[in-house]
Amino acid sequence: MSDEEKKEMEDGETDEIIIVMTDDEGNESYYCEEMIVPVGDDNFALLVPALSDDEAEEHHHEHGESCGCGGDDEDDDAAFFAKIVLDENGEETYVEPSDEEFEAVCEAYQRLLDDEEE
Repeated sequence: MSDEEKKEMEDGETDEIIIVMTDDEGNESYYCEEMIVPVGDDNFALLVPALSDDEAEEHHHEHGESCGCGGDDEDDDAAFFAKIVLDENGEETYVEPSDEEFEAVCEAYQRLLDDEEE
């Protein structure tokens, strides 16, 4: 992601909500909050990888045996649900849902998709 795109996100010049996730090794990954799925009293965010235009263009090609770009590794670019909880300062944080919560949000998401198709 370019410095300009990061600045736009920080300045709020984009309509998308960008979430920065940091793994155990300190690597940052950027995700767009695609939608919020309510389940009971809880809310879950559908997070999809946020690619810059350049990154999207790089990964928009046929993946051959010698490609080496990792484009066939779906786990790295997979969308996922995260539970939205408030921390001690009242700030929204994103945590991994329990197995039961994950099943419930998947069912709620499927119902939303079914409603859109009608």
